[in-house]
This record gives sequence, structure tokens and C-alpha cells, in this order.
Amino acid sequence: MTTRLTDLDVTGRIVAVRCDLNVPLGHDESGHVVITDDGRIRASIPTLEDLLSRGARVVILAHLGRPKGQADDALSLAPVAHRLAELLDRPVRFIADASGPGVSLAAQRMTDGDIAMVENVRFDSRETSKSAAERAELADDWATWAEAYVSDGFGVVHREQASVTDLAQRVPRAAGMLVEQEREAFARVLSEPDRPYAVVLGGSKVSDKLGVIEHLLERVDILLIGGGMAFTFLRAQGLQVGRSLLEESMLGTVEEIMQRATQRGVRILLPVDVVVAERISEDAHSEIVSVDAIPEDSMGLDIGPRTIAEFSVAIGQARTIVWNGPMGVFEVPSFAEGTRAIAEAIAASGAFTVVGGGDSAAAIRALGIGEGRFGHISTGGGASLELLEGKDLPGLVVLEEGSA
Repeated sequence: MTTRLTDLDVTGRIVAVRCDLNVPLGHDESGHVVITDDGRIRASIPTLEDLLSRGARVVILAHLGRPKGQADDALSLAPVAHRLAELLDRPVRFIADASGPGVSLAAQRMTDGDIAMVENVRFDSRETSKSAAERAELADDWATWAEAYVSDGFGVVHREQASVTDLAQRVPRAAGMLVEQEREAFARVLSEPDRPYAVVLGGSKVSDKLGVIEHLLERVDILLIGGGMAFTFLRAQGLQVGRSLLEESMLGTVEEIMQRATQRGVRILLPVDVVVAERISEDAHSEIVSVDAIPEDSMGLDIGPRTIAEFSVAIGQARTIVWNGPMGVFEVPSFAEGTRAIAEAIAASGAFTVVGGGDSAAAIRALGIGEGRFGHISTGGGASLELLEGKDLPGLVVLEEGSA
């Protein structure tokens, strides 16, 4: 049984908190690094505030990007620490090392209610090492100062890494508020969902979502498929898709999926019209065509109005909805309407809704749709997909094991 955060004794203790602060970065007009979406930082705040209010000495472990075990100024967590301090309205000390005596000394000097963040843990190659011995060595280093551990980085719980699984085995541990919310939301849609149960899948590739589709075919009532992956389904039905994204190698698999869906009484809804253009650009000429009339020199970049209407009716009838993946290239305004409309339909459905992180969550924020209108917005794209595939995630399994 996982220890809850409220049951973990943290007062006066140095608590290592694994957060997922892997936020997108950009540059302002002056060339300064800016965080373009602070959603993951905001998601970490409830757990951090709880710990601080109980007199914990909080040390955050987190990563940014894929530095491959080498220090990289472009992937420093310093801007993240600065933004977190603004959101918490209190100082957040930034420790310029990821491990070693500098971190230990800084942690030992903390007092109750202090908070610090170490540098990008992936600057230390042992964090993501395939060698259990190397990961253990890094976890042992952190365990010299950590007196408790809180797992609150849902976006990394599908990884077997030193800060995710190894440190958790060495000190008393608990799930943070965010991880607990994620677990409960996905348990609800995977165990006994209210019906009708609809899953809306988008994004680029069928291969990325194959495990999800195969696992959910046993559970759902209706599967709505948009985005680039829809064109492989349409091609499997014998339609020509022009220059649209197509996975030729998946055609046989898609045919089998559609046959299994028919056998199980699962409805699969595919686009009936799409927005096409010759290139992905805001100034490209676009038009709406039926899926059986896609020009040879064009590519489908969004679902069309008839598809939006059909999808919206099905969504409005559902009592449980899982959404993972945009309906088109939402980053370009000309091809964002499908994603916007489906997000609005899901938000207005009255169903219990789970948005599966990644691009779907980014689209909700980018399109200005209120996050509070959804039952749960996951912070972990990869982790949420693996849960929907029915996999056991290492970072969650370790929380279920006996006390350290």
C-alpha cells in the first residue's frame, strides 16, 4: 500500500522531492531564456506547499531535456528555480551541482521551511544509466543527506532512473499529491468507468498509440480517431490520402484492429472530411474536402466541420472520456480548429474526463481553454500512455513496496 503524503513524517527532515519540471524554453526579444509553458511547475506547487507548511526542508530533484550526462548551460534548471520562487512567493535556493559534496553541504545547512533545487539531475550520467550499480551509486550519494523521499514527478514514473526508483528504495517514501491524483484518475478510467466510455485519440502515428488501442479495445464503447494517425486507418479502408502522414507498415495491423472492434461491438469513428493544404504554413492555401477526395498533392492537417459535428455528438453522449493527442497541427492557427472544437466538446460533455498529457495538455493551454473544465489533465504524456496500455510503471511500483 502506498504511503500517502499526509502520513509521512517530514517536520525538521530533509525531504528529496522528485518533480517533473521539464518545461519548454524559448527566448524573449532580448535573447534571455524564458519558460513558454509553466504548467508543470504550477502542478508541483500543492505538494511543495504542504511539505513546507509542515516544516520540511525541501530539496527538489528534477531534469530538463536530454543532456546525455553532460552539463549544458542551455538546459540548466536555474530559470525554473527562479519561476518557482515567483509562484511560491518565497526564495528557492539553486544549487549549481546535481550531486556530490556541494549538494550535501547545502542540504545540511537548511532550516525548517527552506526550499532548494539542485541542478539538472541528468547532468550526472548515472541518473539515466542502464547500469543498476551506477544508478545505485548516485542514489547512495543523495541518501547521505535525504531523510525522506516524495515522488511527485508523474512524467517520469515510467522510467527506471536513480531519482525515480533507486533513491525511493533507500529512505521513507510517499507519493506526492500530483502522483496520487494521477493514479486515482487513471484507475477510474481503467477499472470501472461510467458508460458509454469514449476514447479520443490523435497525434501523428498509429505506432505510438498501438499499445493503448489494443488495451482499450477490451474496455471502451467508442474510439474516435483524428490527427495524422487517422490517415493510416483511412488508407486501410482503401481510400487515397494524398501526401498525408501514412504508416504503410501499420496497414495490416490497423485492419486487424478494425476487425476486432467490430467483433467486440466497439464503434470506431474516423474523419469524414479534413482540412488539406500543400504545406504546413499559416499562409498556405487550405480547403475542406471529403476524405474520399483528398488531392494527390495535398496533405490532411486537421479534421473538418462535418467530422467535428459527428465527433461532438458522440462525445456528448459519453459518461467517461479519455483524450490523448490533437486532431491536427494545432500549433498553426489554420489547422487548430479541430483540436479546439473537440477540446470544447469534451469540456462541455459533463462526463468524467481525463486528458492524457503531452500535446493534448499543451493544446488546451495554447488555445486558451480553461483547465478547470476537465476532470483531470495529466502532466505525463509517456507515463499516461503506458498506464493506458496496462503497463506497470517502475516509479509507481517502488511506492507500493515495503518501507525502506
